[in-house]
Amino acid sequence: MSERASTAPTDGATGEATPAEDEEPPRPRTGATSVVEALENAGVEYCFGVQGGAIMPVYDALYDSQAVRHVTMAHEQGAAHAADAYGIVSGEPGVCMATSGPGATNLVTGIADASMDSDPVVALTGQVPTEFVGNDAFQETDTTGVTAPITKTNYFASGADTVGDDVSEAFGLAAAGRPGPTLVDLPKDVTQDETDHEPGPPTTPDTYQVTERADPSAVREAADTIEAANKPLLLVGGGVIKGDASEEVRQFANTYDVPVTTTMPAVGAFPEDHELALEMAGMHGTGYANMAITHTDCLVAVGCRFDDRLTGGIETFAPDAEVVHVDIDPAEISKNVKADYPLVGDAATVVTQLDEAMRATPETKKWRATCQQWKSEYPMDYATPDDEPLKPQFVVEAFDEATEDDAIVTTGVGQHQMWAVQYWQYTEPRTWVSSHGLGTMGYGLPAAIGAKVAAPDTQVVSFEGDGSFLMTMQELSVAVRENLDITVVVLNNEHIGMVRQWQDAFYDRRRMASEYHWCPDFATLAEGFGAKGITVAEYDEVADAITEALEYDGPAVLDCYIDPEENVYPMVPSGGDNGQFALEEGHL
Repeated sequence: MSERASTAPTDGATGEATPAEDEEPPRPRTGATSVVEALENAGVEYCFGVQGGAIMPVYDALYDSQAVRHVTMAHEQGAAHAADAYGIVSGEPGVCMATSGPGATNLVTGIADASMDSDPVVALTGQVPTEFVGNDAFQETDTTGVTAPITKTNYFASGADTVGDDVSEAFGLAAAGRPGPTLVDLPKDVTQDETDHEPGPPTTPDTYQVTERADPSAVREAADTIEAANKPLLLVGGGVIKGDASEEVRQFANTYDVPVTTTMPAVGAFPEDHELALEMAGMHGTGYANMAITHTDCLVAVGCRFDDRLTGGIETFAPDAEVVHVDIDPAEISKNVKADYPLVGDAATVVTQLDEAMRATPETKKWRATCQQWKSEYPMDYATPDDEPLKPQFVVEAFDEATEDDAIVTTGVGQHQMWAVQYWQYTEPRTWVSSHGLGTMGYGLPAAIGAKVAAPDTQVVSFEGDGSFLMTMQELSVAVRENLDITVVVLNNEHIGMVRQWQDAFYDRRRMASEYHWCPDFATLAEGFGAKGITVAEYDEVADAITEALEYDGPAVLDCYIDPEENVYPMVPSGGDNGQFALEEGHL
């Protein structure tokens, strides 16, 4: 962000500034000034956006800010994803900005993504002047109407005296309770009008109430059930990371010797190298995690919304289990899976309540031995025949071995996403950054930018597929301009791989619109952007290529030509039984 230095002349004797005939008068305080002050009051250090006509007054006010740095993205969708990832990594709401009309609608995919994954994001959108609203003015869109279903709340700013407080409240709500995106729509006259009002710090409305502690009697009953269980299982959801409850969950599992599985958004909440870890469950989860869910008699789900990619068919999900469900959002309780013991409250607080209520340790030795046996029966391994192309799992594992334990992984969506979550060992929260509920292709690269801005001293590796990378690869120009030391790994199979896998399995191998043999040379394109481009096609090239990429001071792209026929397993068919997972196509 540019800083403006004073050029006023000084009195040689006193050193004090003296008036200059051409000195500019003080700039008036406007609604846009209040918007920027609200961001500063919230402690915002970075925002991501794209300039435009209706948002221009806010950008003009941002010019004078010494606290908030703006990162100009190549596309508004990229701005929303970068803000989303910034919020995941930092734990504070990310901020994105765009102008009216197409600028605002280009944010919608990223806002919807944040909504599905409960990520804290504040979106600021320009709008045509109030008097033109509803008249089909140039670049007008009903932004609040469009985004109402995908935000916790949104605001149409009605005046310069209140717009700063609107932004402060939007920021407070984005982070409060169950996090999520909020939006403030800013008519140009509102941001241009003068005001003397100074916005306050982030706040929430008096009517917004969050339950922190679960009902003590319900906690007591849940604890009794866990104590009596023979096969208890902790199911850790994304709410554990959002609620900074990883330590409480780890302590509970260790104290009572309860095996742990996670949903995909919760990867890293429990260390995957721990003896109690069963890793990720669900459609492409480990066989041993899905077997544990199928056979548990007491499922303790914390911060989990039981989406269909986790549960498969509801009637076959944890069929013999009494379900203890901890969630800060009462709307999630019994929405998809009936909770026998509903515990509404903050994840860290309620897990601590459960810990304090426990009077005995369940006998889990036999159950833990069974889980270990499943690990032996259904290992996450793969073959590397000399007569077949490079396997993607090998590339993922090689990168994991070459990077620090706290390295951050971002991904797009598709087969590469699954290999990245399956074959990288995650031990810390906020190191896995991906699109889960919405499944947004192209998420990986802009997310890597947001993650690196949030954690500049941490290694960031982004796994993309060729189809996913094509959707937002223009953001590589931002990484080059900002000199962000990120590594993008394109697992290139010249297909939309997951679609191709489903077509082969369920559509008689009729590969319609899934073959991408026309893909460009991504290493050459990377060089054109000013990044480092590296091509990898053989096993013996992988180690040197990884070293070259990681040692390069700036963005690097590895175009890895992988086996185009490789599929993601284990796999539970949509709506299927988690205990009947497929380990190869013949099992489907």
